Amino acid sequence: MNIGQAGTASGVDVRLIRHYESIGLLPKVARSEAGYRVYGEADVHILRFVKRARGLGFPLKEIKKLISLWRNKSRSSSQVKDLTQTHITLLEKKIIELQSMASVLRHLANNCHGDGRPDCPILDNLEGP
Repeated sequence: MNIGQAGTASGVDVRLIRHYESIGLLPKVARSEAGYRVYGEADVHILRFVKRARGLGFPLKEIKKLISLWRNKSRSSSQVKDLTQTHITLLEKKIIELQSMASVLRHLANNCHGDGRPDCPILDNLEGP
């Protein structure tokens, strides 16, 4: 199948497919005599894997490791679990940071009159040290 068909089958944008191939997430695919990329079901399967991993917030570097582990049938599941636990820890830290930001912004918004007056605690807070 061509790149457009692979994109449709996997749900991955054509530009991302090219990018994933250029950074080694997707192995270099075969080319037709005319130089067009030719994708197979295995390539689509990898693209779906990458899309799902991205949807779970894994960075590309970690996805590359996951693909390597996925392909290596002699690997232990503990390697995959360790990588996932590390990702969970980072996500939980980010959640706490985002909740803190939302709390500060909620407080500032609640203290802003939102009327015709020029004074605004939101801007004052952003301006201050």
